[in-house]
Amino acid sequence: MKKLKTIFTLILTFTLVLSLGSCGESSGKDTSNSSSSAVYRTLDEIKKSGKINIGVFSDKNPFGYVDESGEYQGYDVYFARRIGKDLGVDINFVSTEAANRVEYLETGKVDIILANFTVTDERAQKVDFALPYMNVSLGVVSPDSRVITDLSQLGANDEVIVISGTTAEDYLIKNYPNIKLQKYDAYANAKNALENGNAAAWANDNTEVLAYALQNKGYKVGIPSLGSQDTIAPAVSKGNETLLKWINDEIRSLASENFFHKDYEETLADTYGKEHEEKLVVEGGVTSDKKGDPDVSDSSSS
Repeated sequence: MKKLKTIFTLILTFTLVLSLGSCGESSGKDTSNSSSSAVYRTLDEIKKSGKINIGVFSDKNPFGYVDESGEYQGYDVYFARRIGKDLGVDINFVSTEAANRVEYLETGKVDIILANFTVTDERAQKVDFALPYMNVSLGVVSPDSRVITDLSQLGANDEVIVISGTTAEDYLIKNYPNIKLQKYDAYANAKNALENGNAAAWANDNTEVLAYALQNKGYKVGIPSLGSQDTIAPAVSKGNETLLKWINDEIRSLASENFFHKDYEETLADTYGKEHEEKLVVEGGVTSDKKGDPDVSDSSSS
């Protein structure tokens, strides 16, 4: 009887060891590409759920902002609504800041980022960019009392405002490491800092600083184009091929109706005027050398 109990105990122990070992092996496997464990949702999963989560700005007028009625509006939002319509799903707008756009995709908090996201090689290592829908470069806005037309005008004690996680921050750190930066997560805080005289200037996308100068008297975009011209594009989680392909096909298809020109005219024309439309808008994902850098210097003084 003792022998039988001993044998039975050994069998149970052996079975338990095998079970624990197999669990350890399965937990170590890379299942990041399987739909059950992936952080991102595939196109079919989004359609099945009936809702898509899209990250947009809530304080960056006229690209992404919340109006007086509590509704999201702007150039990026206009595009987001069309995506929802053509996918046949509802949209859950997720307010994002520049610094957490990559994080929101990596953690699956959003399916798409449409928050004035400039395409860079560094970001492309972490997310997948779709085709572009806008041209952009950097610009610098400063008070009329001391317009900064060249960064060499900045003194040792001068500071420049940037939004954390933006190309403006990266550009200045890499190319002008001696310039002191004031970093903010929210656009509203950056604007307040400039208006309170806490810094000599604010560097950001030239479209953003131009809009600020046009909407706020006493400021001028003294540097309308800084660095190279870049593009703005939607982004999805790295490896989400089905959603990426759908967005690219959508952007190409929308070109047949001049969608992004209509988007510009509905959301940006009041700010920038019709004269900048061809230089800023990218239709069908195709950029043109003829467009060149947006020439906004002549209208940045009002």
